Amino acid sequence: MNRILMLMGLCALLCQTSCKSHKKEKEEATKFLVTSPLKMDTLISREYVCQIRSISHIELRAQERGYLQNIYVDEGQVVKKGQLLFRIMPNIYKAEQQRAQAEVNFAEIEYQNTKRLADSNIVAPTELAMAGAKLGKAKADLALANVHLLFTDIRAPFDGIIDRFQVRLGSLLDEGDLLTTLSDNSKMWVYFNVPEAEYLNYRSHISKDSTMTVNLLMANNQMFEYPGVVETIEADFNNETGNIPFRATFPNPKALLRHGETGNIVVTIPIKDAIVIPQKATFEILDKIYVFVVDKNNVVKQRKITVGAELPDLCVVTNGLNEGEKILLEGLRKVRDGKKIAYKYEKPRSVMSHLKLYAE
Repeated sequence: MNRILMLMGLCALLCQTSCKSHKKEKEEATKFLVTSPLKMDTLISREYVCQIRSISHIELRAQERGYLQNIYVDEGQVVKKGQLLFRIMPNIYKAEQQRAQAEVNFAEIEYQNTKRLADSNIVAPTELAMAGAKLGKAKADLALANVHLLFTDIRAPFDGIIDRFQVRLGSLLDEGDLLTTLSDNSKMWVYFNVPEAEYLNYRSHISKDSTMTVNLLMANNQMFEYPGVVETIEADFNNETGNIPFRATFPNPKALLRHGETGNIVVTIPIKDAIVIPQKATFEILDKIYVFVVDKNNVVKQRKITVGAELPDLCVVTNGLNEGEKILLEGLRKVRDGKKIAYKYEKPRSVMSHLKLYAE
């Protein structure tokens, strides 16, 4: 009988110990990970769709009428300032120049003869003035003929790259006909539009005499290796879009950028004493962003926050959270508003050391 009682007592003790162990394991299994916002200086980036333009991009047009006699370059070729590109058949203009030169020679002789007679008082001074005027007109006609002849040679006005030809050898050209375009790609002008509120933020972070440095994310999702500088901001906002155009200048020593490309301008803005939290601590309801805040009684409370910027894995909170408050980091789907939880606290710097963080 005593042996039976001892066995029953032993079973009861083992059962109680097992229950306590399972209860303890269950409590440990339901502990949630909690952290706090981190106040720090950081950088945020904004991207704006942009259009890339050559610093000089012009149309080359015929300045005289005639047949296109020669093409000295090819499409896509790099040319130097003053290099001969096209020649319009100059025969007519050479003949006009020769005729104008002959008229100058004749007027010069006539003027010299009249001058000798005027010096001898044989003719009136007005005769000499008339001869001088005739000589001046002949010289002006010669200068005009020289210009017309000069315009039959079309030269590069600056170093650049030739675009597609709009005419072919032997084409009959009228004055003003488009031949091709020429681009100076040594520097590139990149245009992008900035909303009014963000423009005000940029201006507040930049002193009057300083410049804003930006980067260019190209269409292949690669960052252009040379930074650019915002040199021009237009005077007026577009009332329909609420934007103001910026223009940044980028060096292009390797001629990688071409006129007409697109990309994204990346603007980096420093923020002092930003409240930063991990993105995984947030959730959305009807386009609003929330976190679970853990109060002093270990009760989770749903709270709406305002996110000013998003970094890789992180959020910059502008309203709704303070440094030192506790927020739920993991298990957001396992709790509800007003639920009391057990948790394990991890310091924010330890949490964020595993995340992508941009700090100054």
